[in-house]
Amino acid sequence: MRAFRSLANPNYRLWAAAGLLSNVGTWMQRTGQDWLVLAELTRHSATAVGWVMALQFGPQIVLLPLTGFAADYFDRRKLLLVTQVLTAILAASLGVLTVTHLVREWHVYVFALLLGCVSAFDAPARQTFVSDVVGEGDLGNAVALNSTSFNAARLVGPAAAGALVLAVGSGWVFLINAASYLPVIAALVVLRKRLVTPSGPRVRPARGSFVEGFRYVWNRPDLKAMMAMLFILCTFGLNFPIFIATMSVGVFHTHAGGFGLLSSVLAIGSVTGALMAARRAEPHVRFLLIGASVFALASVLAAVSPNELFFAGALVLVGLAAQTFTTSTNSLVQLRTEPAMRGRVVAILLAVSLGGTPIGAPLVGWVADVFGPRWSLGVAAASGLAAAAVALGYLIRHRGLRLSMIGARPVLQLTRQPSFEA
Repeated sequence: MRAFRSLANPNYRLWAAAGLLSNVGTWMQRTGQDWLVLAELTRHSATAVGWVMALQFGPQIVLLPLTGFAADYFDRRKLLLVTQVLTAILAASLGVLTVTHLVREWHVYVFALLLGCVSAFDAPARQTFVSDVVGEGDLGNAVALNSTSFNAARLVGPAAAGALVLAVGSGWVFLINAASYLPVIAALVVLRKRLVTPSGPRVRPARGSFVEGFRYVWNRPDLKAMMAMLFILCTFGLNFPIFIATMSVGVFHTHAGGFGLLSSVLAIGSVTGALMAARRAEPHVRFLLIGASVFALASVLAAVSPNELFFAGALVLVGLAAQTFTTSTNSLVQLRTEPAMRGRVVAILLAVSLGGTPIGAPLVGWVADVFGPRWSLGVAAASGLAAAAVALGYLIRHRGLRLSMIGARPVLQLTRQPSFEA
């Protein structure tokens, strides 16, 4: 099938297979870590889970100028070897502490911060390394398949983690995740002489280039609107570990297995959304408006769910809407940015999507602790409505959105073409 054409490349097949195993381990660790903090080290403190998320994702915005430079200047394959080895060591260390019953809450905070620092260098290098594996021709398809793999792993990882926590304890989840990095490390070694594009040292970026990227975005109403929408939804809406953990424990009183299963159910919608985005001919701002609006509705349905089954169904819709929104935003930003500025603008996109987590996660966790888990989902719904309002405002002001009548049927029409000039 054309949607999976990158898999015809033996180098990409090797990289994708190793990545899928690693992604499963990553989702297992995330689920086990959330459960460890929420149910074993605290008295169901959603605020603590929020702080763990903030510490894990915060470094990715603080270190952004350094990490973007590292991905462009250093040998990406060697950089990824270092980050994968360090991540495996961190996972194994937390696993040993947990298995030996020596782990404390502050340990998890420290490991989350260290993992966040390593991941800050790993993420941009991993995304750009795909072009070294498949070349420019299949880059778009390979990126889409990577997204599908990451979300497909969510189908398996959380459920497996929940079962393992029940059977042998959360420490073994971290140890298994540490082992899951070995295939990636092996693949990086094998790919040393088989890359399509050599990943040696690059030219040093010009001084002030990062600021130039911000100036470029600021002068583009379409990019500004998309960045604003992404920030709102990612900061206050995409805090799934808090929503699922607190609803599982505080409302439905489920065990670790039920928590892991609900986390996996969310991935059904995410995978569906990723595949729909991969098959779509061309993204459009209306997909952002629809995705944000459906996300708000799905969050309301999740908040008022009377039982776990209804909640699971709502999570599928939440995952579908969130993935439609984020994937369409990523594609639109890249397609509407001139090639010379694309790297800097995408770096800002990553900063916007991750930078709000240290703000939103503790706040949403506090809302769940003080007002109840259902109200934290209300915050998510409000973020979806706010993002939709930004999209609607952009379409009205800059694209001339008008309500017209075709016969007796009302139709929304765009009367102006988008301008892509900075």
